Amino acid sequence: MQNQIFEPQHDSLSYYLSLQYPIDVYPEEHGFTVIIADLPGCMSQGKTMDEAIVNINRAKHLWLETVYATDKNSIPLP
Repeated sequence: MQNQIFEPQHDSLSYYLSLQYPIDVYPEEHGFTVIIADLPGCMSQGKTMDEAIVNINRAKHLWLETVYATDKNSIPLP
């Protein structure tokens, strides 16, 4: 009997939305720029750190929804 490796199915958008991607924070003169490097082009800004975090979470959601709808196999894992 061969050992089988279980690989989770990544079929649902909610799976990807639940993943914790690292966020890079860059203080700027008038606020913060935030980037999720694992999701190419996913970035945002905010006047405060809290606003920047809220905005990057929205950007992450939109990024994942868009890529999921077009080619979910190209979504990188953190």
